[in-house]
Amino acid sequence: MDVHVRRAVTTALRLRSVDVLTAQEDSSAELADEELLKRATELGRVFVSQDEDLLREGARWLSERKRFSGIIYTHLLRNTIGQMVEDLELIAKATSGDEWWGRIEYLPLR
Repeated sequence: MDVHVRRAVTTALRLRSVDVLTAQEDSSAELADEELLKRATELGRVFVSQDEDLLREGARWLSERKRFSGIIYTHLLRNTIGQMVEDLELIAKATSGDEWWGRIEYLPLR
């Protein structure tokens, strides 16, 4: 989880047994977007963000055919906490990490 994602989302996902690691917990909260994406890729984790700059970084990586472990993006004002939790839980439980390589997905799903 990027630093921009509300703590309530992380807490709710953990209550639903979804494995979540925040940038703060990983001591990577101060990294630049490129470094955050690189770190998530090193860990093999899909990166969840509400930061448009990170979304642009992911698009750049796609255009340069750089390998990354996936991005899930949602605009801060276009998705409620409840919708984010439901969508992220569904994604976490219905997909595998291998399906996310080089992929950018937008929330809400519906």
